[in-house]
Amino acid sequence: MKWTGLNELREIYLSYFESKGHLRLPSFPLIPKDDNSLLLINSGMAPMKKYFTGEVTPPRKRVTTCQKCIRTGDIENVGVTARHGTFFEMMGNFSFGDYFKHEAIPWAWEFCTKVLELPVDRLWVTIYLNDDEAFDIWVNEVGVDPKHIVRLGKEDNFWEHGSGPCGPCSEIYFDRGEEYGCGKPTCGVGCDCDRYVEFWNVVFSQFDSDGKGNYPPMEHPNIDTGMGLERLACIMQGVDNLFLVDTVQNIMKQICKITGVKYGDDPKKDVSLRVITDHIRSTVFMIGDGVMPSNEGRGYVLRRLLRRAARHGRLLGVHDTFLWKVADTVIAENRGAYPELAEKRDMIVKLMRVEEESFSKTVDQGLSLAEGYLDETVKAGGKVFSGAEAFLLSDTYGFPIDLTKEIAAERGLTVDEKEFSRLMQEQKERARAARKNAGADAWAGENAALDGIPETVFAGYETMETQGKVLAILKDGERCQTATAGDQIAVVLDKTSFYAESGGQVGDTGVLESDGAVVTVTATTKNHAKNFLHRAQVKAGELRVGDTVKASVNTQRRLAIMRNHTSAHLLQAALRSVLGTHVEQAGQLVDEHRVRFDFTHFSALTEEELHQVETLVNQKILSGLPVNCREMPIAEAKKLGAMALFGEKYGSVVRVVSAGDFSREFCGGTHMDNTAKIGLLKIISESSVAAGVRRIEAVTGENVLTYLNETVGELRRAASALKVNNPAELAQRAQQISADLKEKDREIESLNGKLASMKMESLFAGAKDIGGVRLITAKLEGADAEALRLMCDRVRAQEPDLVAVLAGVQGVKANIAVACAKDAQKTGAHAGKIVKEVAKVAGGGGGGRPDSAMAGTKHPEKIDEALAEAEKIVANMIK
Repeated sequence: MKWTGLNELREIYLSYFESKGHLRLPSFPLIPKDDNSLLLINSGMAPMKKYFTGEVTPPRKRVTTCQKCIRTGDIENVGVTARHGTFFEMMGNFSFGDYFKHEAIPWAWEFCTKVLELPVDRLWVTIYLNDDEAFDIWVNEVGVDPKHIVRLGKEDNFWEHGSGPCGPCSEIYFDRGEEYGCGKPTCGVGCDCDRYVEFWNVVFSQFDSDGKGNYPPMEHPNIDTGMGLERLACIMQGVDNLFLVDTVQNIMKQICKITGVKYGDDPKKDVSLRVITDHIRSTVFMIGDGVMPSNEGRGYVLRRLLRRAARHGRLLGVHDTFLWKVADTVIAENRGAYPELAEKRDMIVKLMRVEEESFSKTVDQGLSLAEGYLDETVKAGGKVFSGAEAFLLSDTYGFPIDLTKEIAAERGLTVDEKEFSRLMQEQKERARAARKNAGADAWAGENAALDGIPETVFAGYETMETQGKVLAILKDGERCQTATAGDQIAVVLDKTSFYAESGGQVGDTGVLESDGAVVTVTATTKNHAKNFLHRAQVKAGELRVGDTVKASVNTQRRLAIMRNHTSAHLLQAALRSVLGTHVEQAGQLVDEHRVRFDFTHFSALTEEELHQVETLVNQKILSGLPVNCREMPIAEAKKLGAMALFGEKYGSVVRVVSAGDFSREFCGGTHMDNTAKIGLLKIISESSVAAGVRRIEAVTGENVLTYLNETVGELRRAASALKVNNPAELAQRAQQISADLKEKDREIESLNGKLASMKMESLFAGAKDIGGVRLITAKLEGADAEALRLMCDRVRAQEPDLVAVLAGVQGVKANIAVACAKDAQKTGAHAGKIVKEVAKVAGGGGGGRPDSAMAGTKHPEKIDEALAEAEKIVANMIK
């Protein structure tokens, strides 16, 4: 056993199983494809589930991979201990109905003892209680000492997840030595201490559970293995935890260099170093695979990791953005196995920087307020931090609830998450779980109904019309033999010219005609088995399975879609030319009306940038560039510089669409054969989709004329409304009206100030003495928030001992403002605390500074009741 680097271990493993006839596949992206059950890939077998179920045919029956994975279930423990991490790599060898135990077990042992040269006397094996077959292979075929084999129960050594394929498993453990043990007489394999480390799990999927306790054997059993790369590296490098593994340690060293902190000097600072090290690995890989920060789903996971790392940077004294500076080290340590990281480097670094800068704008104020509120809870002897205050921090100051919980835990507090969730639900319902697809069950039914139907031959690249044979008809998700007038159906042909929705391009519409039926197609989709489903209605006659039909695409609609799709390629190339190579496609929709293109960028485009992009696209359109589409090996396509869709998984052969030398992309869509046929492109909008993602919508061809005619019509109507004869004079007229309105606003503001002064004079006279301060309360009909602020300013400026609690009511809306003058504050009066308690009576919430604060309410009808409570609230606060 010799010291071996993590990157070398990965290569040794994959090469070994290649020598055993396995196909080496690159890691699948972290974003699951066609799997709504997962936010992020979390195991080696997760992206291959459809291979195991038989829904998709694997490229070979023997496959080996090293899969990047993310797990965040115990994120709170990451850093606190050195055993937890969110990012890891899982190596595995898989058999889809090919070899089984007699091959998998000896190969595992050979790899451990002959290739890695792990000492046999330090290896232990576990098997399922009654798996005598595995025991016999381990002992009699491999030669393992029976004393080093431990039988464990179903909880430990039987892999099962609901109904479906399942089976016993066998695990290999490494004995690190007595010094790592717990010292208990019962210490052995399976103990929770650090002595025995499980590093390889071989799952024998040999049963098909019905979920009710019945386990009939599978006709073709499978092998699914998993070995954690970092865990194996710990063993081979003789280190205690993943943070000391060579590649991970190099990342930590860069963080130490930036922060000026040495690992091992201070346990608290070590926690922060581990948090940042782990989270930076996760975020670089997530962004590299196309995850964008957002407030839900996997985007929220990314944002949470970035913000938690940024907060721990502040604990180490770093208040400037710094995470992006570590990204290059992560990329350098992993680029050999994951070259896409180097390809996406500019985008990864820029997105991290922008996200950290955005967080920095709110985190400092939020931290200060959070720590203040939490300290008050501790001083009061509380054990639970208010959910209302946690909500205030999140809603008003953008301070994440996760950080609030973490800081609270550091003070021995929990957060009232039930109250927080209730308030969050009332304000806005947020989806923080995996996305749900309401049509998933129907699709699953269709897939099952089409089992055995061969994939559809697509002829739509060459022609808009073709002959096809009806292979299947679906009605209400079930196979049927005939369909008659009025039936809503899905038709599968052996060959079609209809494009099925994919890659952001909508499916074709048109007509299917047989000798006895006319069927109108309203959409075309496809399933995992590449069956094209023509979703349609029978307009006349009867359609039967086996009929030959003429499949005619709506040509004018398809041509409009093709113009938009080809223009989307030109648009991406132009954006990269004008904005930089960090621009990547993040989503797309092309239909007959418009092109909608989402892309990675971190600020709104200026008018000048939009003009440059639009001009460049139209120059390429008018240049009449030839558009060529051809299939080629993926390696050749990459050498040509073809752009791949961000985070997409491709096969060994890809289709490349080129527009002259200006644009070259992987694409399976339909396109014009020359850019001149697009006509023109007009950008009609640019907006934000999510943090770091922008959206451009544009029109082409005849839709440009439609847009221009509608715009000219709007200008004429606006000119008429503003009494301008020439639309060209609209801007001047609008500026004049704006100036007039501003002057009127100044007059109104002046009058409001005078009215406020008059009102305040009468209120001062009725002030009530409360323990040395004077309190005035008033309900002011029609007073908006600005009027209340003016009155509060007057209180603080002229009456040093006053506390004013003022409510402004405007219809169904009401605001409460509190002002505490200088002398009143010295007695203990605090505007922020007063407004919080007063507003609570009327169903509101808020806070603010000691001298001035504002709150909204949800029940204006309770304003009188709230004001009546003000006297008691202030009295309890006075020292």
